[in-house]
Amino acid sequence: MILLRRLLGDVLRRQRQRQGRTLREVSSSARVSLGYLSEVERGQKEASSELLSAICDALDVRMSELMREVSDELALAELAQSAAATHSEPVPTPVRPMLGSVSVTGVPPERVTIKAPAEAVDVVAA
Repeated sequence: MILLRRLLGDVLRRQRQRQGRTLREVSSSARVSLGYLSEVERGQKEASSELLSAICDALDVRMSELMREVSDELALAELAQSAAATHSEPVPTPVRPMLGSVSVTGVPPERVTIKAPAEAVDVVAA
């Protein structure tokens, strides 16, 4: 099962780490407890829209950018899950940096190519 809160937490953590900032710095700036922010990043707590807004402000990231990256991660996870359902061996969920728009074209059923601007990633079922 794909958990949106886990994907959201992963994206928030990557955004923070890209900036070289600590949980303490971001939690202080967002005015949220360090423990709660940690739980959100680990996908253990659902963040409210108000909390997400405060975290995005603290990270100086637009919420639309955050949600776009989460949407891209969700699309990849769904493709991997779909591919795994049609094959006996599980396909690992790909992790990837933020994408722009994503277009998907099917090659043979065993191979799906995901193309993003200036880069492409193949998800291949084993």
